[in-house]
Amino acid sequence: MSATRRGFLAGIGLAGTVGLEAAPSAPEMPKRTLGKTGIKVTVLGFGCMTTSDPTVIEQAADAGINWFDTARGYQNGNNERMVGAALKSRRDKLHITSKTPGKTKAEVLANLDTTLKELQTDHIDVWYLHSRSTPSSAPDELFDAQDEAVKAGKVRFKGVSFHSGHKEMIPFLIEKKRTDVLLMSYNFTMDPELDTLIDKANAAGMGIVAMKVMAGGFRQNKQGSPMFEKLSKTGTMAAALKWAVRRPAIHTSIPGIMDSDQLDENFKAVAAGYKKELDDKLLAAQLKYISPLYCRFCGTCNGKCAQGLPVSDIIRYVSYAEGYGEFALGRENYQTLPGELQQVKCGDCTQCSVNCPNGVRVAERVARAQEMFA
Repeated sequence: MSATRRGFLAGIGLAGTVGLEAAPSAPEMPKRTLGKTGIKVTVLGFGCMTTSDPTVIEQAADAGINWFDTARGYQNGNNERMVGAALKSRRDKLHITSKTPGKTKAEVLANLDTTLKELQTDHIDVWYLHSRSTPSSAPDELFDAQDEAVKAGKVRFKGVSFHSGHKEMIPFLIEKKRTDVLLMSYNFTMDPELDTLIDKANAAGMGIVAMKVMAGGFRQNKQGSPMFEKLSKTGTMAAALKWAVRRPAIHTSIPGIMDSDQLDENFKAVAAGYKKELDDKLLAAQLKYISPLYCRFCGTCNGKCAQGLPVSDIIRYVSYAEGYGEFALGRENYQTLPGELQQVKCGDCTQCSVNCPNGVRVAERVARAQEMFA
């Protein structure tokens, strides 16, 4: 173990901690095998989307985390540049993944070339088709583009990411047999039946990466805020992360990490493992709190927006602002909506046509997004 890594682990109280698969003589972050890729990934990865401080990324690498996730569009394209600069000196010792929002073969391949330039690398370990919630959003030409990228040596493995549509997308991708890694939202609020689909993907040799593991966060991510202090002291966010990686079928996770305190909290949580009696109680209380606020992407909405708004996505954007404490991220995503949808106002409807069976106050949350971002 390097002096830098030993010093960092000592600083966060982990120098003598034994991970889930680690031996006492080698206290490392536990690792799992990412499906048929054969990559040994740390169970705690690093979601770089909300990170603006490259030194936190460097600290995570020093601590032994080997999985770093970014995307072409994060922070208006600046996130890849920051990640590349932070990890350039140790590129051969870790894994970097990125995503493309492109809709055509030409567009995604152009995205990839930009990604490689910004990351200062000649390849990325997994390249995802980003945010594909329906089979129609992943046409064959995009899989063809991934195949070409692998053949050219620019990409090692092919992935697809999705926030919703699990019950459609997982079987579709298993049957398609053109995807190595799935990146999906997975947290304690979601349908337990999802685990059966995940197990089928595992059986098919797919790697599974969990995102949105904090179920919207809702700790405000700002020191001094009442909700941050409450959830940090009770360990609720740590419990959410531990829940997400409690099953070996989840190979790694990419919680957003904004500062050293969150890195510390997440590292300790994964090393400690899920304590069912205590953590179940914390998450039950958190679920009660966030149920009116957080969309679970379950696809069981009753009714559709009469004005064509993508309700689940908009609620996710407002959660970025209010849950993660990232207003700019929420607004940036909101502004990707077509111009005519950005002009829609919930107040123009006499009654909302969308009803959430899980208790989300749909009209209130969408109106809140319109108020914040429009």
